[in-house]
Amino acid sequence: MSTFFLPAAPASPTCEPALGADGLAAFPIANRCFREHQLAALQSAGLVEGGPGSVWRADPCAWLDAEEVASCVASRLSEMRDEEGRVLLSNVRGQGTASMKKSFTVRHPWDLLRANELALAARKQFEQRGTVHPSTYVDGRLSVGAGTKVLPGVVIEGDVVIGAGCKVGPNCYIRGATSIDDRCHIGQAVEIKNSLILAGTNVGHLSYVGDSILCEGVNFGAGTIVSNLRHDGKAHRSHVLGVLVDSGRRKFGTVVGAGVHTGINTSVYPGRKLWPGTSTRPGEIVARDLHG
Repeated sequence: MSTFFLPAAPASPTCEPALGADGLAAFPIANRCFREHQLAALQSAGLVEGGPGSVWRADPCAWLDAEEVASCVASRLSEMRDEEGRVLLSNVRGQGTASMKKSFTVRHPWDLLRANELALAARKQFEQRGTVHPSTYVDGRLSVGAGTKVLPGVVIEGDVVIGAGCKVGPNCYIRGATSIDDRCHIGQAVEIKNSLILAGTNVGHLSYVGDSILCEGVNFGAGTIVSNLRHDGKAHRSHVLGVLVDSGRRKFGTVVGAGVHTGINTSVYPGRKLWPGTSTRPGEIVARDLHG
């Protein structure tokens, strides 16, 4: 029986401000922490967690697709790499290298959006444990946690996961791939598309959030609008440690750190980030990253 070793993930300043004090391992993807996804992919390939001397060693920043891991293990490859050549999984006794399509290294916040899209697409169980109003229209797959209320007039399109103790609606439009964590409030006439909304976050009525990450305890004032598309249709660039980095994404909104509050009618340019604890005034335009 082969064993694997998954070391602790290092600090990742290039992912700021998406990650909290607990780092990448604890970050929720499809309402399940990143490390749990890694362990599930490795264990589904028949590997057992060992220690530093294990046969297989996984990169703690690797998003691992279960089918690709199983193929790598069955072939006894020496290395499983992402499309940019970074080693995701290695075998001290293996031979040969393979490049993966769905497994990759998480380096930037937009990589978390990609992981969420893949996780929801691969998810098999979608359960409704809360209260979903009969007028809710679902064109896709919807999972609702215990104690959550989906109010009248809500439209769900694609794969959407909503955690426990949430309130969504009325008259919201939620498009996949979207994950909404526990204790969130998505208000009247809000549209959310392809986003990660972490626990305890409120998105006030008449707001739009697309291709974005809102961390824990964020409060969007009514009418807060996130732009996610350039006029020229090119991929978005975003500042990372003072350098403009190409995200490779045609649509990319914002990354909002924990505890951020926006004033009513705030407008956020594409690719901008708001660091934890920052805030905006009513009617403010966020044209540059807001640092704490």
